[in-house]
Amino acid sequence: MAGFVVNNYGSFPVVFVSGKGSTLTDRDGKSYIDFVAGIGVNCLGHGHPALVKAVQDQAQRALHVSNYYLSDRGLAFAEALLKATGMERVYFCNSGAEANEAAIKLARKYGWLASGSPAGTAQRHVIVTLEKSFHGRTIATLRATGQEVFHAPAFAPYPEGFRHIRAGDFGCLSTAFDDTVAALMIECVQGEGGVNPVDPAWVRAAAEAARNAGALVIADEVQTGMGRTGALLASESWGIEPDVVTLAKAIAGGIPAGACAFRGKARDVFVSGDHQSTFAGNPLVCACGLVVLQELTRPGFLSGVTQKGDAIKKTIASWNLPFIANIRGAGLMLGMDLVPDAMKSPKNARDVQTLCLNAGLCISTAGENTLRFLPPLVITGQEIDRGLAIFKTVLESL
Repeated sequence: MAGFVVNNYGSFPVVFVSGKGSTLTDRDGKSYIDFVAGIGVNCLGHGHPALVKAVQDQAQRALHVSNYYLSDRGLAFAEALLKATGMERVYFCNSGAEANEAAIKLARKYGWLASGSPAGTAQRHVIVTLEKSFHGRTIATLRATGQEVFHAPAFAPYPEGFRHIRAGDFGCLSTAFDDTVAALMIECVQGEGGVNPVDPAWVRAAAEAARNAGALVIADEVQTGMGRTGALLASESWGIEPDVVTLAKAIAGGIPAGACAFRGKARDVFVSGDHQSTFAGNPLVCACGLVVLQELTRPGFLSGVTQKGDAIKKTIASWNLPFIANIRGAGLMLGMDLVPDAMKSPKNARDVQTLCLNAGLCISTAGENTLRFLPPLVITGQEIDRGLAIFKTVLESL
């Protein structure tokens, strides 16, 4: 593989050929329970009948048309997404990093307009983000990310205009937002930063401080959105009404897609020519997005996500294993910490991930000693039981 594909991901030497529900099959015929879902992408699992039909039907009609024009699926998906989220306008893109780039550009322009500054002299331009946050791997979104490990000197210099504050620190809110701040960008659950749910009271206080300073509130829902935490948007559960929401990962159930949606004072900031993308919002993506929305908004679906997540946390906690601590998360976005000192032979998260894969369970990590579960939202109780049985066997071998 290394001779053909640059292994930026540190990929495991397993080649998957098919999937059904929450089970993947490799080219040797071995089956695996999927607690990764493409890193939170395959919300409807693998081979979902409605999603397969949408792809087949749309492929016969039109895969792509230029954004010089509109498509029927694009208009239908935009209308459905805005209705479901309470936003007013949407810009479609192809990934989470692109959605966050769009939000950063929108915030910078908003700040420039709010400052009344002539071109090139914008005063209100700073984006406030959180320590341990993650917003993408482009140069700007890397700088927005509040983790020094992602600020490699090889890719410097990074854009200026980003400020990081500590989640839960109420004291910093009185000084973090001055007249240079254009926006607060926040994840209600920090995914890549360790699956850290941020205190809802602090999130509301931070959003209020930003608004009092005249700044926008951006909710990065790339990983938390589209039902992952048991609500269509995590920001709903955390009690804030963001001016801008960024979405990707699960938005089209496995087809690369993203969105930056906005409302209120952010509604009319972007105008023709401000931000564009060739592939964004093509008919195939939007046909799949419609299916995802239809499934997630079925009565009882999202409450079922919460129930499944609670059951997984309760089961793992009941094992009383000394080397598993701080089981946390919301919905089916779950994390837990390893305690290497409590193991007979200390191992880190990557080691445990490898052992699970060898045993037939796909899991992910979110830090050196943090394990992360992001199973398909449609995972069945039987699939959960099978996956947890494998996980327990692996843990008991440590």
